[in-house]
Amino acid sequence: MTTPASQPPSPPLLIVDDEPDLLRGLEETLSSMPGAGRILTCADPHEALEVARVKRPAVVLTDIRMPRMDGLELLERLRKLDPSTSVIVMTAYGSIEYAVEAVKKGAYDFICKPFDYEQLFAAIQKGLERTRLIRENITLRRRVSDRMTFGYFIGQSAVMRRFYETIQAVARTDYTVLVRGESGTGKELTAKAIHAESRRAANTIVMVNCPAIPEHLLESELFGHAKGAFTGATGSRKGLFEEADGGTICLDEIGDIPVNIQTKLLRVLQEGEIRPLGSDRTKKVDVRVVAATNQNLEDKIRQGAFRQDLYYRLNVVCVRTPSLQEIREDIPLLVSHFSRLACHEQGVEPKRFTAEAIDALASRPWPGNVRQLQNEVRRLVMFCRGPEIGASDLALLDPVAVPSPAAAEAADGGIIPYKEAKEQVLARFSRGYLERLFRETAGNVSRSSELAGLSRAALQKIIKRFRIDPGVYRRAS
Repeated sequence: MTTPASQPPSPPLLIVDDEPDLLRGLEETLSSMPGAGRILTCADPHEALEVARVKRPAVVLTDIRMPRMDGLELLERLRKLDPSTSVIVMTAYGSIEYAVEAVKKGAYDFICKPFDYEQLFAAIQKGLERTRLIRENITLRRRVSDRMTFGYFIGQSAVMRRFYETIQAVARTDYTVLVRGESGTGKELTAKAIHAESRRAANTIVMVNCPAIPEHLLESELFGHAKGAFTGATGSRKGLFEEADGGTICLDEIGDIPVNIQTKLLRVLQEGEIRPLGSDRTKKVDVRVVAATNQNLEDKIRQGAFRQDLYYRLNVVCVRTPSLQEIREDIPLLVSHFSRLACHEQGVEPKRFTAEAIDALASRPWPGNVRQLQNEVRRLVMFCRGPEIGASDLALLDPVAVPSPAAAEAADGGIIPYKEAKEQVLARFSRGYLERLFRETAGNVSRSSELAGLSRAALQKIIKRFRIDPGVYRRAS
């Protein structure tokens, strides 16, 4: 049972009047009123403003005629300080026009001296209720906003909480952001969360998968083109930067942008302007850039494949997405979430993972991070018939998901470099995953991209890299 002491304290009621006797009388009278909370009094309106700033009273009861600052000015300043505070003005019968003016300027109510205490109590109670409803509504909207922003992510570990705090801090600025992290850690979602928390949230966010756009079209896609700029350009066309004007543009896999486009991107970051292909005029754009990569840009700079000056322009603020290895304690939450999602996608009854199955999943290496975990949960939901998924069912997962220790051995039995070993493991995993995926979908690329949680363009890029022909699986079926 909840005790009164455990309830949050009621917000105070503040009385402002330059007559000490009236202050004392009202304080004594109102202290017995239910729900009023603590009674605060001030004889000086300037002092009252400071008290209101610190204590956030629910209701302010103020006189109209006071030296140094009258009640109308105090009302205006209180409204700027906290519009949720209900202000009730006190006035003599001879100054009723001031009370009407106060209501026009935002006072909740007015009451005439000498007081009818029933009317005074009723006005204060209504003011308290108004303030409570407004503040509850504000709190609710903030909670909904948080859920919309961080509903992108699942995780309550200390690492994830610090990650959420980082996003909120970065979003308060308008700096260019470089999001770095391994594949499958949610870099694109991070960009969306930064935008959703920023002052640009009401405007557009444009997501650009840079490797998915052919190199010869990338400049036109990003910056637009003028009529006649190239064969087939029958009219001028806005680019993605212009579409994002006032909002945010996310350049995913920024490391894959060709050097000649990097030069033009540098101009956008330095000057805040674009030049459409084939045009001799520039256009001003107000766009926040969030770039994302899982590549080692420092290595690409040394190789001459990435401009150092662009790197420093992009890397004003760096946000690193946690790998699944760093947030293993969140795996039970992730598995539960992905299981519900997969059951809904597949139109089947909810399935439960046993504690043993979750422990077994948590102990596995996850080179593909959260995306890989989600795909494996989808597969388990698909192939497990019963309502419960146990540790023995994990045999259904791809064996390439668990690389053997031999992956780190060279031909002579020695240890090969970590990076080389990791690339071998990832290559084996990717090839095995694609083969299993295409067997499942009979080589249907669109269906495969849905099951894998990848865009069609991203899957095509992986297919090309590993030289796998989905058509083979269509013929085999």
